[in-house]
Amino acid sequence: MIPRTACTAVLFAAALTVSACSPTTEQPATTTEGSPTVSPTAPGSGTPTTSPSPTPAAEAPVATPVLARAVAAPVPVPATDGRTHLAYELLLTNAMDQDITVDSLQVRAGDAGEPLLTLSGTDLAERTRILGTTAPTGRLGPAQSALVWLDVSTDKDAAPSELDHQVQVTLTKPMPPLLPPQLTETVAPVTVQSRTPVVIAPPLRGPQWWDANGCCGMTPHRMAINPIDGALWGAERYAIDYVQLLPDGRLFTGDVADTASYAYFGAEVHAVADGPVVAVLDGLPEQVPGKSPTGLRLDQYGGNHVVQDIGGGNYAFYAHLKTGSVAVKPGDRLSTGQVLGSLGNSGNTDAPHLHFHVMDSPDPLKADGLPFVFDSFRLTGRTDDRLGPDGDAIDTAQAGKPAPMVPDFTARDETQVTPLVSDVMDYPGE
Repeated sequence: MIPRTACTAVLFAAALTVSACSPTTEQPATTTEGSPTVSPTAPGSGTPTTSPSPTPAAEAPVATPVLARAVAAPVPVPATDGRTHLAYELLLTNAMDQDITVDSLQVRAGDAGEPLLTLSGTDLAERTRILGTTAPTGRLGPAQSALVWLDVSTDKDAAPSELDHQVQVTLTKPMPPLLPPQLTETVAPVTVQSRTPVVIAPPLRGPQWWDANGCCGMTPHRMAINPIDGALWGAERYAIDYVQLLPDGRLFTGDVADTASYAYFGAEVHAVADGPVVAVLDGLPEQVPGKSPTGLRLDQYGGNHVVQDIGGGNYAFYAHLKTGSVAVKPGDRLSTGQVLGSLGNSGNTDAPHLHFHVMDSPDPLKADGLPFVFDSFRLTGRTDDRLGPDGDAIDTAQAGKPAPMVPDFTARDETQVTPLVSDVMDYPGE
């Protein structure tokens, strides 16, 4: 018996077999259109084998050295800029044994192919991080994965139902014609979620509440994609960190390390909707402002907190509450506006604030963050990172100076929209 040896050209680390060959060759079988293909007689058999003619595919397979998928399908949400935002993340994986440069990424309306967002060069690199790293990048090493944070905005009520993504890449070791030096992939089709953001009341009362860490840019909340139980979770995708500015725009007066220097420390926190309490934690100590905590367990990052089921698969998370202030327990049914605790500085925090977000499960970290809109509030201003003498606006405020504001801002009433990072708002009540 003559041995038959198979050889394969493997492109993606033994993942994609491109061709097979053997030392012996056979003449192609004679066929007529619509007739079966006759293969040579199999060894040890006197009967030829037949196979049906291949059915033409709608599209020929295409080699895609960079794989892509969405961490979670986006939910459209109207915001204070008059636009509808779709905030989500793409996970890119280099399936090759060589470096690949991601030159550009375009988000398109999948149902029409209309370009909605195009990122390239520095703009793309600033939104891309190799998993486990913090430096912007435009290059994926062999077998590396990276997250790209996307904020697609459309005219109000014009969000598409489908999205896809065109990724242009450059290979350091091309293999033409299979893999040219540069190619464009169409990857990661995504169906936009049809759910609508939950309408809630603000969790605080009074003037000058600043969204100092929120959607939809490259903020710490947006970038907090957590690997938990074998999956990636973006629980804080739409989260807000609330601090209150004094009339002169400062965050505190006096000793930066003393919680008493922050006039809003201890402010009442209110239920944003009707619904039962499903989880509570209290008793964790206050942290020292100006210092980053260490040694926290995963379940202590939110500090003293309350989780409330507000209906429709939405759970509200109120975090970093003042020690001993939690006034509710699991099973209590809250009414909109009911006081549930006080703003504090417990858990993973370096200054007093209320962390608030809505999620799709009662676990504050093992969840996907969901957008929400407030029924009404007054937008009174917006901070401007470009004007900060000590870096961005929050760094300037934490240095004891007035937060830099957008000049000549015209205050306005807002209804059923979500705040964006840098917004300063007055909420009804005292």
